[in-house]
Amino acid sequence: MSNNAKDFDLELDIQHIHLGRYISFHDEVTMDDIARAMDRALRDLPGNSDEYIAPFSCITHSTGGPVVRSWVDKFYGVTRLNSLPMVHLVMLAPANHGSALAVLGKARVGRIKAWFNGIEPGQRVLDWLSLGSDGQWDLNHTWVDYDMGTTSFYPFVLTGQGIDHSLFDFLNSYLVEKGSDGVIRVAGANMNYRCFSLVQSWDDVIRKQPRTLRLVPDQDVRIPQPVALGVYSQYSHSGKKMGIMRSIGPDDTGAPVVQDILKCLGVNSRETYRTMSDALTAETQTAQTGADRYCMLVFNIRDDQGETIARDDYDLFLLAGNQYQPQKLPKGFFKDRQMNNTTGRLILYLDADKMAEIKDGKFGIRVVARPSKGFSYYAAAEFQSEGIEIDQILAPNQTTYVDITLHRFVDKNVFRFGPVTGKPVSFKRVQPLGEPIQNS
Repeated sequence: MSNNAKDFDLELDIQHIHLGRYISFHDEVTMDDIARAMDRALRDLPGNSDEYIAPFSCITHSTGGPVVRSWVDKFYGVTRLNSLPMVHLVMLAPANHGSALAVLGKARVGRIKAWFNGIEPGQRVLDWLSLGSDGQWDLNHTWVDYDMGTTSFYPFVLTGQGIDHSLFDFLNSYLVEKGSDGVIRVAGANMNYRCFSLVQSWDDVIRKQPRTLRLVPDQDVRIPQPVALGVYSQYSHSGKKMGIMRSIGPDDTGAPVVQDILKCLGVNSRETYRTMSDALTAETQTAQTGADRYCMLVFNIRDDQGETIARDDYDLFLLAGNQYQPQKLPKGFFKDRQMNNTTGRLILYLDADKMAEIKDGKFGIRVVARPSKGFSYYAAAEFQSEGIEIDQILAPNQTTYVDITLHRFVDKNVFRFGPVTGKPVSFKRVQPLGEPIQNS
């Protein structure tokens, strides 16, 4: 790459991160630990110091993308982004929103040659990579507020959606999953995503209105500033045959991904960034011509008292049509469902182009939580998209984070005052009054 860089008027001093110095395969090591160690390693480089890091560009692969983003967020974040010394962040097949494979566990993931090449990942890092993890949720909800419009920081995502069938182990369908590179979904790599919050209305429940989930007042669907995305049909996640890194030999200077990396490193202004982003968008459209495009939904279900509703204590249904019914969803829309056992978050993988076919664009979400009656309980909650176009909620190649807050109802008979008597009072036959209290 350094030889070919001269054709792009680039002078590159390339430094490699050796696996022996990037310790992510020990169970106790967290993503935050790696970010802290990265900062120390940068400051220990010649010419840098505790007070100064020289401007640099970074190219990452797979887990390296969220590692570097975690470093950015921890040491610079929203308030100090203008001080960030990193100019270009080129992420190859990054697991920005996790990987569906992480749910398989350490031993099985370690045997998958498409990802870790026979090395077991550390448990804490694997927890971060599991779809719907707290780490992804927190980092991406922070990143959505980043204002890069006045900075000299230029992030890029370059990812494949090719499948190397020689890496398929015949036991794991994720290795041949459409809309992915066999490890990372395009929607899981893309830094263009969206977040929105829905809150159950007490008044609507009491009035028995069907639509009881509404967008948080004065909040729209939150979308980060656009990040350049390039998708390639010829590259998979790893492997000597198709891997977005391993298949590129030292003499393959004309490889599309190498050419695009060099072009990304040549970006030096917001104008040239937009130009490069437009070029990658055109490449992506060509690569996905005739192919189905997919999206992910990540649901976080909790109540207004801050209690997370456990995975086995709720059911979630997608709805469509004028009457907002599950059976009105387009045929073939559903591709995969995962539940994060630690966080209780539900992740759905859908055909975005099929979802765009919903009649009249009417899309909904229904949550039925348990218990649904008694002294403390939940009422069924429903969101209806009337007035909101479906492409505001779902978009091809993107992830949508949905935070849903249900009202926890408490019956008046949970706590009552009664007359003073000389006899012990039995509460065994006390039943719910059927009148919930309304807490602020």
